[in-house]
Amino acid sequence: MVLSALLNFLFPPPPSLVVSALSVVSLVSLTNTGFSEMRGKHLNYSKFWNATKADYSKQIKLSSRAGMLMLYTPAFLAGAASFFIFPNDGLRSTLLNSAVTFHFLKRILEVLFVHKYSGFMYLDSAIPITLSYFVSAATMTYCQHLTVTEGLPEPQIDLMYPGVAVFLIGIIGNFYHHCILSKLRGEGEKEYKIPKGGLFGLVICPHYLFEITVFYGISMISQTVYALCFAVGTTFYLVGRSYATRKWYVSKFEDFPKNVKAVIPFIF
Repeated sequence: MVLSALLNFLFPPPPSLVVSALSVVSLVSLTNTGFSEMRGKHLNYSKFWNATKADYSKQIKLSSRAGMLMLYTPAFLAGAASFFIFPNDGLRSTLLNSAVTFHFLKRILEVLFVHKYSGFMYLDSAIPITLSYFVSAATMTYCQHLTVTEGLPEPQIDLMYPGVAVFLIGIIGNFYHHCILSKLRGEGEKEYKIPKGGLFGLVICPHYLFEITVFYGISMISQTVYALCFAVGTTFYLVGRSYATRKWYVSKFEDFPKNVKAVIPFIF
């Protein structure tokens, strides 16, 4: 019953074993990574770049800025290439391709001009995230192309335009809170501080909350099974990452406000 109701909002899955497999892999792998974050097994970037005690003496270490550029650039290129590889696929595909491309372009520009970095990232942590973003961008645009070429029937309930609104809310909210984070440190400062302003008074990771919103907006524009699987998987991953981040702040700052949740205001 739940599945039949859900299908009112989605295109039928395309007859592609690769896409079906990637949908499952994306959901399972991202969800598992989120639970790993909660258990203290972190991907080594941002606050957790040196969190594990494994021997990384032979691993390639990247600056945080270089690592972050590595994460987002292939996904941006995949989104940009979709306009040339899948031209004339209609309005929904154009909006989806634009949303994917703009999201990753925004992240690249933030890495270059907004964020301030002090840590590092190991290559073995950067590679799976880079692949996840690249595969997701390429597969989402390809799935949208298949809805056209396979002549799949449009979902009974059209979420495309509401999806654009949700996407824009997510993009603006994410950028706003990234700007707040970037202003926490003065020139030459490397110490972390408790963020204040915006939704930071309610949750420690509002930027993750709005990034989750971005991917649900993309999912609503797309209305494909893969886009929904990626959005749900991303939710689990970023919720887990937010939980670990809040735990880190509590351990580092004795005056961390107890009413500030991880990512969902008043709840979690």
